[in-house]
Amino acid sequence: MDTTVEHPAIDLRLRPPTLRIERRSVGWWMLRSTIACGIPLAALVVAATLWAPARAWLIAPTIVVAIVLVAKVAIEPWWRFRVHRWEITERATYAQSGWLVVERRVAPTTRIQTVDAVRGPLEQLFGLSTLRVTTASSYGAVVIRGLDRRTAEDAAARLTIVAELSEGDAT
Repeated sequence: MDTTVEHPAIDLRLRPPTLRIERRSVGWWMLRSTIACGIPLAALVVAATLWAPARAWLIAPTIVVAIVLVAKVAIEPWWRFRVHRWEITERATYAQSGWLVVERRVAPTTRIQTVDAVRGPLEQLFGLSTLRVTTASSYGAVVIRGLDRRTAEDAAARLTIVAELSEGDAT
């Protein structure tokens, strides 16, 4: 489907972003999922081991959490890596993300209010960073996860310069 906007000087097309995130993001997502699902799974196993009267009704939740853990560690990170894309141009910041639901966001440069490069403890472990571009949108910031630390810092600096040069009031 061609979604070209007619303008005499500009040929704009709604298109997916072109740049991939870092491959190290797969390990980062695996570790996050292991922690998020592994702790409840371990608690269920310990409870079933130590609390004999509850074993029968703890079997089903333990199996469900184990299946979710396998899906979130073996499938989700690779799927996210295939889907997640990003791109920054002089006119806009593009981001595509998701797993079950794919979301594509475009933030015009003239609407940028703040730009942040954020690094949580697990991201730091993998040398990754998250770029957060806040706009005047009520929907919230455009978030690009899984970037190399240096790439995110360079992108934040570039976006800051481009936003300063663009005419507009970011509203």
